[in-house]
Amino acid sequence: MSKIILMTGGARSGKSRLAEEQAQRLGSPAIYIATARIWDDETQERVDEHRARRVTGWRDIEAPIDLARALRETDGTAPRLVDCLTMWLTNLMMEDRDLAQELDTLLATLSRLTSPVVFVTNEVGMGIVPENALARRFRDAQGHVNQKIAALADEVYLVTCGYALKVKPQ
Repeated sequence: MSKIILMTGGARSGKSRLAEEQAQRLGSPAIYIATARIWDDETQERVDEHRARRVTGWRDIEAPIDLARALRETDGTAPRLVDCLTMWLTNLMMEDRDLAQELDTLLATLSRLTSPVVFVTNEVGMGIVPENALARRFRDAQGHVNQKIAALADEVYLVTCGYALKVKPQ
């Protein structure tokens, strides 16, 4: 199985930048697997910011839904950075996909990969309890996804204020 690294933290914590650095250390050029869909101008600005920050040589692939397929198709070519699991989960929920089945497919794929993968995700359950059922379902599902990926990961980092704290292995 390939090396798996998970970078988690809050919004604007610096996790994407640090994940990009991790992926580059694993080999260059790396592949950037983007899960975001452009819903509005703010999302477009964030995507543009991420692209501008990356050094040249990255290959970009969009995989808003079929993340497992993107990982299979790029395996054996270069390290991959998946940014991010939170947007992937959002897309699955917006399309009313079977979350358990999609996660099982991703986990099975990860166990067969040969090239490294760095995942970015958000730690969404550290704040207030959301007032609506959909937001609570999302929070719980994201926590479940993060735990499953972290269990497979060789390294897990909690990022805050631009700094990474190594959580796994200790």
